[in-house]
Amino acid sequence: MIEINKSKGADSRTCDYTQVTKATLLENSEQHINDVQKGMLFFVGKLIETGQSHDKTKLSHIDDFYRDFQTGFKSKEWWKMHQKTERHHLRDPQYIQDDVNLVDILEMLTDGVMAGLARTGEYRKEPIPEELLRRAFDNTIKLLLENVKVVDNG
Repeated sequence: MIEINKSKGADSRTCDYTQVTKATLLENSEQHINDVQKGMLFFVGKLIETGQSHDKTKLSHIDDFYRDFQTGFKSKEWWKMHQKTERHHLRDPQYIQDDVNLVDILEMLTDGVMAGLARTGEYRKEPIPEELLRRAFDNTIKLLLENVKVVDNG
């Protein structure tokens, strides 16, 4: 859980700015910068976790993966399970997680670039629907909100 402190003196829209001293403004601004750093580190952690678990079903189900691979994916049993399990597969709406977020989008982009460059030397552009981006954006905000606790130290 990310803990941040209440800060009421750094936003002219929500406080009586005529009553805020320069020292308070500086203190609240430094606090805000620190709070944003905490939020960004939260996402860095999520990105590291995602990178470490990327395509885990290729390893945990190697026999099934190999069996489908050997058919040129005419057999798709492993492939269906892989798409359902791995959050970054966003082409087929039936496999998109309800809580899809921007970490999933970044994993999809990174996967596509790395696979494309390593395998063919080119990135194959994949379209992404605007409504999926909006949903991922909203879910990312929800994820952060669920992981922030505001503490009243005053």
